[in-house]
Amino acid sequence: MDLGLKDKIALITGGSRGIGRAIALALANEGCKVAICARDQEPLERALQQVRATGAEAIAEVADVRSRQEVEAVVERCAAEWGGVDILVNNVGGAAGEQSLIETTDEDWEETFDLNVFHAVRTTRAVLPYMRQRGGGAVVIVSSISGWKPGPKSQYGSAKAAEIFLAGALALELAECGVRVNTVAPGSIFFPGGGWARFQEEQPEHFAQFVEREFPAGRLGTPEE
Repeated sequence: MDLGLKDKIALITGGSRGIGRAIALALANEGCKVAICARDQEPLERALQQVRATGAEAIAEVADVRSRQEVEAVVERCAAEWGGVDILVNNVGGAAGEQSLIETTDEDWEETFDLNVFHAVRTTRAVLPYMRQRGGGAVVIVSSISGWKPGPKSQYGSAKAAEIFLAGALALELAECGVRVNTVAPGSIFFPGGGWARFQEEQPEHFAQFVEREFPAGRLGTPEE
């Protein structure tokens, strides 16, 4: 499939595993120059080698997206290597704290919003000058089904709902400079090291019953899907 993305410069946060790595590989196969960032060096390096194996130009930076300085450093690396950023995928997400509201703290909520919503704000703000210079761009915020269908961990669902609103608000604000902003809301995606994999490992019988009860296909989705 040719999506017309050859030589576009793509930055994916949380690109070392799961959905982020699958996005990085898909964009690499479309001819993009790919930059990925994540907190852990070892899985990031493995993902980088997989992306380069497609023949694509690729770079990787260890970065914590909760840090404005580290986010800006990643974007500046893209600019130094290739001249800017055309595509930004805000993929990092997660939740701090327990499932029950009464068991969570203010810090759990703050950390969850920082990792999800504020990370998307930081990275989008950092790439925007380069996208404007290049005549436009595309921003994708990876939200979740939890953003519109309430479930456990209200701090996570609330943050993901905020991401959906953020994408809509930024789409209106940035349209005049040619920057498109969209969000996607994946359902339950299984990958090694992810939350569902931990659930399966820690409670295999409960996990099997849950999948049988909740998923007509008898399985969870995959990052590639």
